[in-house]
Amino acid sequence: MIKPSTARSIWQHQLALRGAMFTGAFLATLLPICASSAVASFKDSPKAVVDEAWQIVNREYVDGTFNRLDWQKTRMELLKRNYSNRQEAHIAIRSILRKLGDPYTRFMDPQQFQSLNNQTSGEMSGVGIKLEANPKTKQLIVAEAIDNSPASKAGIKAGDTIVAIDGKSTQNMTLEGAISLIRGEIGKSITLKIARGGKLPFDIPLTRAQIEVSSVFSELKQEGNLKVGYIRLSEFSSHSAEQMEKAIKDLNRKQVNAYVLDMRGNPGGLLQASVEIARMWMDNGTIVKTVDRKGGNENFSAVQGALTQLPMAVLVDGNSASASEILAGALKDNRRAQIVGAQTFGKALVQSVHSLSDGSGMAVTVAHYYTPNGTDIGHKGVTPDIKVDLNSMDRQNLSDSPALMGGKQDPQYQRAISVLQVRR
Repeated sequence: MIKPSTARSIWQHQLALRGAMFTGAFLATLLPICASSAVASFKDSPKAVVDEAWQIVNREYVDGTFNRLDWQKTRMELLKRNYSNRQEAHIAIRSILRKLGDPYTRFMDPQQFQSLNNQTSGEMSGVGIKLEANPKTKQLIVAEAIDNSPASKAGIKAGDTIVAIDGKSTQNMTLEGAISLIRGEIGKSITLKIARGGKLPFDIPLTRAQIEVSSVFSELKQEGNLKVGYIRLSEFSSHSAEQMEKAIKDLNRKQVNAYVLDMRGNPGGLLQASVEIARMWMDNGTIVKTVDRKGGNENFSAVQGALTQLPMAVLVDGNSASASEILAGALKDNRRAQIVGAQTFGKALVQSVHSLSDGSGMAVTVAHYYTPNGTDIGHKGVTPDIKVDLNSMDRQNLSDSPALMGGKQDPQYQRAISVLQVRR
């Protein structure tokens, strides 16, 4: 779970960190007071990045005992070393963070940090296609061309096969490899060779742009006499709340009778996005409680702004984590929805994300969260009201063919529908 002080305020974080790091008290422990050239040298050295990381943990980490480490001694040991390059500094940072025993407090090199930035911002540079690999032929297939993207404007359609990327054949190319080639600098051109409907492959030139990635998929489903608004939420990015609001309003206009919110496989994301989305479903009640290392707590509550009061079911599984668990826990404890599926992941911690001066970054656990009833779901997860575990064949079918989710061959969805039909 990432606090809202993330991708949208990375630059402000960087400025704040630099200001806090180079205080007079800090410099006095390292350098002669009058050594301005030495100060500049330190600021530009790999050692400065190591100390930035130490300072952030010292200031914000949720465990004030630092996993029973002498954190001040750790700093002095770090500053005694010489780091000849960034890589050595990064290794040192990763080493001290591991000693905290917290997998969510982690260092990210510049590429990993940029990737997280893209994920939480809900934006990326590319041409606007979602790819999937055909499980039998291994061909790379367009699952979706995002609306108003370079791809959709150029006529690329779902079901098209990507034969080559800038002249490089995609035969035996991994999905990750193809995505890496397609993404790139905004404004740069790329050519995709497309095969469609048994016709000869043809080239489509495209120019990369900034793409808003949709994390919300919605659909009206007729289930017997029940009109169901089915919404799948894949992550909590900075655009998720506005996309969810649009989906609910569109389905309300279609006069649905009930909702199914599918958060299976959702790994989480921004804390504020989960709170904003919870408020769309709840008129009153607590959403989540957070507690920092000093015992300071913050309660997030609904604000009389629900977009619908219709019956709803929420689908979760073992990969529903973090922000997904906050939303599921809020809807469960407030008796707003029936939770259907498998036990969730069990991540009850909140991280804050910071940039470091060399372009790298780190996520630091800053708080523990509890559901409205005060339940600590850490390492336990949210327990569904109605437990439906998939067998291995069902899991494989839904994994290989995501289009089956929310359909006749989806046992968890079908159970949610039966619950809603009874509640109507």
